[in-house]
Amino acid sequence: MSRPTIAGVARVAGVSVASVSRVLNGLPATDEMVERVQRAVEQLGYVPDARARSLKVGRTFQLTLAVADVGNPVYVTMMRAVEEVVSAAGYRLVVTTTGPDVVDEVALVRGMARGYADGLVISPLRVDDDLIKSIRECDVPVVVAGNVPSSAGVDTIRANSPKGMLLAVGHLVSKGRRRIAFVNGPVDTVPGAARAKGFTEAMKANGLQPVAQVEAIDFTFAAGREAARELLSGVGSTDGRRSARAGLPDAVIAANDLLAVGLMHELAADGLEVPKDVAVVGMDDSELAEQSFPPLTSVNLGSAERGRRAAELLLARIEDDTRTPRRIVVQPTLSVRRSTP
Repeated sequence: MSRPTIAGVARVAGVSVASVSRVLNGLPATDEMVERVQRAVEQLGYVPDARARSLKVGRTFQLTLAVADVGNPVYVTMMRAVEEVVSAAGYRLVVTTTGPDVVDEVALVRGMARGYADGLVISPLRVDDDLIKSIRECDVPVVVAGNVPSSAGVDTIRANSPKGMLLAVGHLVSKGRRRIAFVNGPVDTVPGAARAKGFTEAMKANGLQPVAQVEAIDFTFAAGREAARELLSGVGSTDGRRSARAGLPDAVIAANDLLAVGLMHELAADGLEVPKDVAVVGMDDSELAEQSFPPLTSVNLGSAERGRRAAELLLARIEDDTRTPRRIVVQPTLSVRRSTP
């Protein structure tokens, strides 16, 4: 049995091949025309040839999402949101990882010139002048899910980490916690810098000084455990119960959920109970927060919303590259669970 063709769709619909092509490519057409073509497509079981379509209209109908670590739950949430939006618009989504190095981020952006995708959403872990330059000069539209200077002239969607830190510290203070420590990721990264600044400002706003601040080597579970060991080694010796250890914080905020869960594992290994001895708050409110034990209180930085908005910005940029760049900030909320009292 031969494969249905666009000419066959045109015959069944009683329209021209050009009209069928307009409808299938999403170009303006009357409601009646769209209905006739769609009915014929369904009747024949016609599937467009994506390769031929790409050659004809000069598009691949493929978009790329680039993140630092595809294994991080927050990026998985973002990916699902991006995919939902772009697939509804007729695009496939390709997800790739850049790793932590800005050199690799730059290489990926410059590689877009090879024409394997019509646009890029990138969530860079680190940003420098070379990356900004490559984004500005990229051959396809780029949307940044993160923070770059407004002078970059690019559509951006970012979280409000400082406000998220204010929610976290305020919650702990309302529960009577005053000796608050912070486990951050690398401060030379976009999220690390934003959350360090936010933590300092939030503590100052509540009239507090940090008990300790520890910088993990990255934003992973293993790095969280290692940072927790460093934190606990600096709080003095045990005097009776471990919770009475000199200098022990009564609460710790971690820069993401992976660090927070690694921290909780290490606290348990050291004989400390969460939240009885130490309350713990994460950031990102990923699926991991609900799956941890105890379930983790976490700041929701709107990863799904950022993904949706980034995809919408990219589709709009593809259709009209003359638009004024937009800079959108997604506001955080706090999801309270059993890791805080």
